[in-house]
Amino acid sequence: MLATTSYQSVHEILEKCLEGKRILKTDAYNLINSAHCIDRILDTSRKMRDRIKIGPITYSRKVFINLVNLCRDTCSYCTYKKEPHDPSMIMMKPDQVLAVAEAGRRFHCTEALFVTGEKPEQKYMEAKAWLKSVECSSIVEYVNELSEMVLKKTGLLPHTNAGSLTQKDMLLLKETNVSLGMMLESASQRLSEKGMPHEMAPSKNPKVRMKALENAGRLRIPLTTGLLIGIGETPEELVDSLFAIKEINQKYGHIQEIIMQNFAPKPETWMEKSPPPTYNYFIKSIAIARMVMPEVNIQVPPNLNPNVFGKYLDAGINDWGGISPVTIDYVNPEFPWPSIESVKEVTENRGYKFRARLPIYPEFIVKDNGFITDSLKNYVNLLSDESGLVREDYLN
Repeated sequence: MLATTSYQSVHEILEKCLEGKRILKTDAYNLINSAHCIDRILDTSRKMRDRIKIGPITYSRKVFINLVNLCRDTCSYCTYKKEPHDPSMIMMKPDQVLAVAEAGRRFHCTEALFVTGEKPEQKYMEAKAWLKSVECSSIVEYVNELSEMVLKKTGLLPHTNAGSLTQKDMLLLKETNVSLGMMLESASQRLSEKGMPHEMAPSKNPKVRMKALENAGRLRIPLTTGLLIGIGETPEELVDSLFAIKEINQKYGHIQEIIMQNFAPKPETWMEKSPPPTYNYFIKSIAIARMVMPEVNIQVPPNLNPNVFGKYLDAGINDWGGISPVTIDYVNPEFPWPSIESVKEVTENRGYKFRARLPIYPEFIVKDNGFITDSLKNYVNLLSDESGLVREDYLN
């Protein structure tokens, strides 16, 4: 742990940020460990966002398709994973998926978020039999077929979060998904050691996750990633994780969004008695994410912070992520979505415009730079305006 920094040191780092200079990892260490100047740190981050991310605060209007919640991993804080005998175990059939997507279309959604456990067919015979019944050999193959069905029958744009995908998996999904998602959570190898949160989750090993981030970049796939804050990382490890994402994005320019998600302890998990991150630690981590990667979209989920989410606008975020008027957050069912109207009100009360985006960000739409395949361009164009955001008339 670094010694508490002086006001002068923090002041100089923040001035560097406001001058448009890149901060070093040591600068970020100093900021995250600073016991003072929080208001100044937040003010700097907000000013950077206002200068660099010109435009409205955005969100994605979505349906959450909880395809299968069997998972080969076991994370110490997770309630999403179920076992085959659990009555809340889900393995969706195509007609069930289509029904959810069609409900989303009726509510003017544009995103079909496919979420699955990590390669369940590698651990569970039940998952293998389920996939065989739909004539698929892997969860990725099934997601690809469902994505094509949803596209053709509803026009909703698929975005898949299925864990650490291989390059072959990603290449297949690129034809039917406008973007993919995979949380890095942390780049700390220590968190995969014995007794730590990711000990029983091989896909959460940072070497595996970083390889997947790299693969998405090579394939020019817009990728959403992010960190889970407060699961036992040190402040320095948090900074290291941000710089690991930054390094990969500098090579490929494919990181469309960084989610800064606060850990929330859940009953009946190994970490149910672990404390959540303090407010000051979490809000500083958001601000530092903006300073480390000023050009990247930064999101905090509003449903995990129901009473204070508006304050994260002051820390430099420019997006609220996916919000569904149809389905719950199956990963965090304890935290219902706020209404889109209430998020709009909070955003506009702080002086910002509020607009719906697609599950692929405008900068990847407006510039024809190979991030959207020819097979998806027509679907994207039907829903977007000249700025790359959702057409206002589609929402009415």
